[in-house]
Amino acid sequence: MHELLKIEKGCKVWADSKNLQEQIMTRWISVHGVVVRGHRIASGLAKDSPFGDSTIKLQMPLFRERGFDLRSCYPGTLNVSIAPRIRTMLLTEPTLRNVLWHKSHIPENFFLSKCRVQFGGETYESWIYYPDPSTKEQHFQKPSLFEIIAPLIPAIRYDDPVVVDVNPEEVGIT
Repeated sequence: MHELLKIEKGCKVWADSKNLQEQIMTRWISVHGVVVRGHRIASGLAKDSPFGDSTIKLQMPLFRERGFDLRSCYPGTLNVSIAPRIRTMLLTEPTLRNVLWHKSHIPENFFLSKCRVQFGGETYESWIYYPDPSTKEQHFQKPSLFEIIAPLIPAIRYDDPVVVDVNPEEVGIT
């Protein structure tokens, strides 16, 4: 049975009851970062993108078929640098496997970990988005960078400071 995880300022996601209880009981660690410009492929804003649209927008319907309905999120990623600190994904199994989201790309695995973005006195429920490096062909990110799928956050700009709350059982910070 699936329940709607209701979030006022964040991405709404359908989750099974066990997953819902785990999310409610999450203890967070906070890391300070700054919003930076990424490759602009995820948002579809790169002029040289080989995909013709936002990769997140192309992936969202396929994620929804597998239980992650991210329609309330912005179809791109919020890129947050935590340099000089480094993030490590501790999840041992991808959240979504073999997602064939574009005809010119091999099927890809994705790790998704619940997080929160704090900005402008508000907290936004979001997801760390981490394509599995073993199935990703290009546009790799530095280990000091989070790609975050979040709701549209009003007034956020490059160079803005943010705080990202992560689940220490799924994401390590050194």
